[in-house]
Amino acid sequence: MNLNTILLILHSAWRWVLVIVALIALVFFLIEWLRNREFSFSDRRLMLIYTATLDIQVLLGLILILWSGLTTAIGFPMYRIEHAVTMIIAVIVAHLNTRWRDAPMPARARTFFLLTLASLAIIILGVARLPAGWTFRM
Repeated sequence: MNLNTILLILHSAWRWVLVIVALIALVFFLIEWLRNREFSFSDRRLMLIYTATLDIQVLLGLILILWSGLTTAIGFPMYRIEHAVTMIIAVIVAHLNTRWRDAPMPARARTFFLLTLASLAIIILGVARLPAGWTFRM
């Protein structure tokens, strides 16, 4: 098994961790928003976990695109570049949460919910740009 294959497997498997964390975060932030509860450290931690999971995914993806682009005949096809740019935009959107981390409830929960939803929508669009989409293909 070569490094390209290992990176592809890691990147492909980690996306499901990201999706699960995003769905948990969406449900949690929606409940917090609707309940209009007072401050909780859980929302900040959950947003931190989501952005960290997304950061790891993008790091794996950038390593994969650079390594496979430089070491294989595939190079840097346009769909890979579009996918990478779209995912970087998703990371930027997710990291906008820092502007509202000290906001009062329910504004913080609402903002965290909307940022998570927006970044997840961008991720779905970015993955759709790939020829294999959400399926795993070597």
